[in-house]
Amino acid sequence: MRAAVAGGGAARSAAEVARWRAAMPGAFGRGPAHRARLLLGWAAFAAWLIGALWWFDISPQRLWNGLFGLGTIVRLMIPPSPGALWNDILRGLAESVAMAFLGSVIAGLLAVPLGFLGARNVVTTFLLRFSLRRVFDGVRGVDQLIWALAFVRAVGLGPLAGVLAIITSDTAVLAKLYAEAIENAEARQAEGVVAAGGSRLQALRWGIWPQVLPVMLAQALYFFESNTRSAAVLGVVGAGGIGLQIAERIKVRAWDEVAFIILCMVVIVAAIDWLSGKVRRRLIGARALERG
Repeated sequence: MRAAVAGGGAARSAAEVARWRAAMPGAFGRGPAHRARLLLGWAAFAAWLIGALWWFDISPQRLWNGLFGLGTIVRLMIPPSPGALWNDILRGLAESVAMAFLGSVIAGLLAVPLGFLGARNVVTTFLLRFSLRRVFDGVRGVDQLIWALAFVRAVGLGPLAGVLAIITSDTAVLAKLYAEAIENAEARQAEGVVAAGGSRLQALRWGIWPQVLPVMLAQALYFFESNTRSAAVLGVVGAGGIGLQIAERIKVRAWDEVAFIILCMVVIVAAIDWLSGKVRRRLIGARALERG
């Protein structure tokens, strides 16, 4: 009797296990088919990696030679020296900061109306909003350096090309970020303005704008900090700034002067990062207090 009961219990347990295995196969370990797919995936990844290394001619010998050459350059950079062209270095640094500031300010201002036009809760016409968003994507898809090369050809060498490149690239990115911030704004404040008899424009001004302004300012400050670094790269292609000074000194292998310029840039970027960080924290903190 007991054996029969035990046998029946074992049968029921086996049936339950089979039922649970069919319902949740992942809980009972990987099956043969899953293991085969996993193995095939790893094999495909390994083949792709080996093919890419062969295609780009990446070998241990080349890597070792590159590291040895980099070590030689680092040794030539010590000790850093400003050389005899102090004025050129200071002017290049000032140009880079001015380019970043002017381009960031203009891009931030242009992105505000574009951000409202690209927001789903402001522009309800799908075709207009979709078209504008795709324009943002298209402009963002072109790197800032490519815009700098195009503007150098269009307006000539100098900081103007760098400023135009920063404006073009950052306007599209900031407009997308601003549009997302506007879409995430609390709708009750705008609804309250409309319920009090305000127009739709007044609802945007008093209901949406106070909420998104701190976010917009914080993002614009971050882009100013980022553009201060990228302005040096723009100068390498002829768009003015300290990048031109770096390129000229690399050509004559004045690595000690290159190291000095890099250290100056690090100090400037760190100072701007510190200042902009304090302003961002203050803006975000004030916004949190207003919400509370």
